[in-house]
Amino acid sequence: MWYVYVIRSIESSYQYIGSTNNVEKRLDDHNRGETKSTKPYMPLILEAYVAVRTEAKARELEKYFKTGSGKAILKKRILTDEALA
Repeated sequence: MWYVYVIRSIESSYQYIGSTNNVEKRLDDHNRGETKSTKPYMPLILEAYVAVRTEAKARELEKYFKTGSGKAILKKRILTDEALA
């Protein structure tokens, strides 16, 4: 499986969207400072992830979640407690 994940800085409102086939390892990489774009925002926590079958689909979904409408869907449907009610 491949995953599109959303992580957030504990100390700021910084949010990062990425894709991987190993969410736990990737989060550890981010928190060890191995990712240039997230290093200044450590520590980071996992907010959500979506599982898909292929890397191609994960990359496509990651790209969508980085658009305005994709961010709106994340905020409204995935990253709120109200989405679970």
